[in-house]
Amino acid sequence: MTVYWVNTFTSIRDHETLARYVERAGPAMRAGGGRFLARGAPLAVLEGESALRTTIIEFPDLEAAVAAYHSEAYQEALRILGDAATREIRVIAAVPAAD
Repeated sequence: MTVYWVNTFTSIRDHETLARYVERAGPAMRAGGGRFLARGAPLAVLEGESALRTTIIEFPDLEAAVAAYHSEAYQEALRILGDAATREIRVIAAVPAAD
């Protein structure tokens, strides 16, 4: 079942460190079977207050998303990120295709 990794930043304290994280995180997600669908700051905030970076990545299944998170390549990206940003990550199931 296709799943979506939704990563929403709640605070960014160091943009330079975040840029170094992004350089490593993207290839790590792609190596784990992820396909970026959207990333960047919102074009509009309709509810809530955060206007920070959000990323949506498609994975073939939950196992692939979890494995990508725990991969050595992504863990290295997280070590680079350190406390430069705070975020929330959720993995959600795709809606089944309509008949």
